[in-house]
Amino acid sequence: MSKDNQARPPVGSIREDGCYPIDLTGPGSHTLVRQNGVGSLSVGPSQLGKKADLHVAPDAKIDWTVFDAFSTPAGSPWPRYLHYTGSDAGFFDWAQKRPIEEMTWAPILSADTVVDASRSNLNSLHIEMNSSGGRLTLKLPKRCFLLGVSGNLSRFSGTGDMPSSLTLAPRTGRRKNDTPFLMPDLGELHQVTSLALHNAPLGQPISLAFLSRFPNLNSLHLRGNFCDMDLLARHSRLTNLELRFMPDLEGFPSLNVWPSLDSFIAYNGKRLKQEMKTRAKTRPWAGHASVSQLRKPEWWAAEFGRPFSSWPKHLAKLANEAYNAALANLAQAGSFAEAEAAITAFTMRFNTLKGIETTEREDLGEAVWQLSQADHLIGQPITEDMALRWFDAARKY
Repeated sequence: MSKDNQARPPVGSIREDGCYPIDLTGPGSHTLVRQNGVGSLSVGPSQLGKKADLHVAPDAKIDWTVFDAFSTPAGSPWPRYLHYTGSDAGFFDWAQKRPIEEMTWAPILSADTVVDASRSNLNSLHIEMNSSGGRLTLKLPKRCFLLGVSGNLSRFSGTGDMPSSLTLAPRTGRRKNDTPFLMPDLGELHQVTSLALHNAPLGQPISLAFLSRFPNLNSLHLRGNFCDMDLLARHSRLTNLELRFMPDLEGFPSLNVWPSLDSFIAYNGKRLKQEMKTRAKTRPWAGHASVSQLRKPEWWAAEFGRPFSSWPKHLAKLANEAYNAALANLAQAGSFAEAEAAITAFTMRFNTLKGIETTEREDLGEAVWQLSQADHLIGQPITEDMALRWFDAARKY
């Protein structure tokens, strides 16, 4: 054992808030700041800015055992929730001795990588796959755990024991009129019994045709925009079905196609509400069953149609105010010059704001496209190329 390890505090001995020097990537390389009530910790490259509590190079070798000394006031391991962006998969070995309640990993891989997590003790694992880089093949833990995979799903494969529940959130397009997204082959993960699919409510729809690869499903959660809803009828063994934030239920089968359905939740659909009541007369619901009120298209557009939903509240408020002003000005625009003035004013509103980085710039570009499709009095369409030229000419971010 090295002198540095000998000098470390005992396991679980640090429960108080404060600043602590730690040997994360070398002797005294970092200072860990613990704050009252904060059970999470983010580790990643400096490009993440304030999104990472501790900055490390993407390929840095990390000594995860430095966190062994820390615990919650109640005595359980701290941090409870760990988010890491980088290439070091050593936390899986660390988790063989020190359980991780919730781990989110955004791997940065220059080559195809195989990781053995079969003996790791994780309650919940989420993998965020970027658009580029090597593939990740993960030998999954041999214990009951939750697995989530988001982003470029074609870069990930899981083998071995199946998770108790799988959540998939592929990176899809922003527009509901785009050609439906086709899910990639997920290999052994098709054997799961519980599946959740997440998508944006008004984004590119995900085709449900790929569900034919999941022969063992008994629980299905859908969230967002999907198409080919009629194909759900093929999964007659479902006992649990949830439909959340889905603006369009066209083609959704009658509840009678699932004779074993015990629990059902839907955020939309008057027809389903009546069917749910009718079913209850012949076979009472064993689990929760509810259908919310039908939302109008205007509600969906206001709540989810604009690309500012993930922005900090103060920035989202400013963005929506600028967007509303641009909509009002465009509604009165009778020439391309007046339309350009409205979009230019919207664009320039963000030139002096802090926090407008690559992601926010892309969001604003999408907002400009949306504005170009709004009602106006010109008599000719405002093309996307035209609107984005105005946007690029006026922005300084």
